[in-house]
Amino acid sequence: MRNKFLIFFGLFLLTMYHGQTIRYIYQTSVNPDSINLVSMKSEKTFLDVRGKQSLFISENKLIKDSLWSANKGEEIKKEKKDISKSGIRKHPEPTFFDYYITKNIPEQKVYFYDRVFGKQIYYQEDRPVKWDITDVTEVQNGYKAQKAVTNFGGRVWTAWFTKDINVSDGPYKFSGLPGLIVKLEDDKGDYKFDLVKQMMIKNSFEEPVTSDARQSTRINFNGDKASLELEFSKNRRIAPGGDGGMQNFGSGGKHGGGMGGMRGGNHSGSGMSPRGMDGIDMSGPSSGMSSNSSFKNEVSQNPIELK
Repeated sequence: MRNKFLIFFGLFLLTMYHGQTIRYIYQTSVNPDSINLVSMKSEKTFLDVRGKQSLFISENKLIKDSLWSANKGEEIKKEKKDISKSGIRKHPEPTFFDYYITKNIPEQKVYFYDRVFGKQIYYQEDRPVKWDITDVTEVQNGYKAQKAVTNFGGRVWTAWFTKDINVSDGPYKFSGLPGLIVKLEDDKGDYKFDLVKQMMIKNSFEEPVTSDARQSTRINFNGDKASLELEFSKNRRIAPGGDGGMQNFGSGGKHGGGMGGMRGGNHSGSGMSPRGMDGIDMSGPSSGMSSNSSFKNEVSQNPIELK
């Protein structure tokens, strides 16, 4: 009887472990100007891993999406409480990563999600990251790490990964190394990710990919986004009352420019997506993103992918 209890208890703990999410927190520095080296901007980005799935998102986008999804009194209070327990701030600020990325880790499938006026649009990354793993080892951010280099998106990236964390993943679209990336930076000094903390979170924000989501390709992504913007503008002019009766939904960040949930979408290989709506100014339904316009202009000057 005692043995049966121990077996049951062990299976229970195993189920609980795999049901939880490990959040890897990166201190992320970005140079907003692609021509001049100005003061680096800093924000936190998250890599949330549960089982075979992961999701990369910035702290500020997660807060914005989570608060917007909870748009009724008590729900907002509950959401803020959950966010506080997860160790992140309650109020969103502008982000360089106004999108999110999901991965199926074993299959090395990567999906990039954005939003245009509340409508989801996504594509599957079609370029595998090809690493040159060196024999160089150093201690990076408190971990014994090994150096790897890759050329991706018009930048040469140097990654330091540790085999002490058995997760073949990292920030943004980068994965495929025999361990977690604990430090990542590009050759131009514009982007830098440093792992500063990891924590277990019990509740993940989740929302499936909507049935009307626009599936695109990496090559056609910006054109499809422009098409959605044009479609929205036409519908806005046709709608009774013009734009006076509609909320000002902002579009997501530009392609290549920054977690939420752990539930599968409508296509194979994704498995994770954040809850809430992107590009919404939390200060009011009609104020738009004017307060963040200068920041977003800086973002567009120096995208993370140059080609």
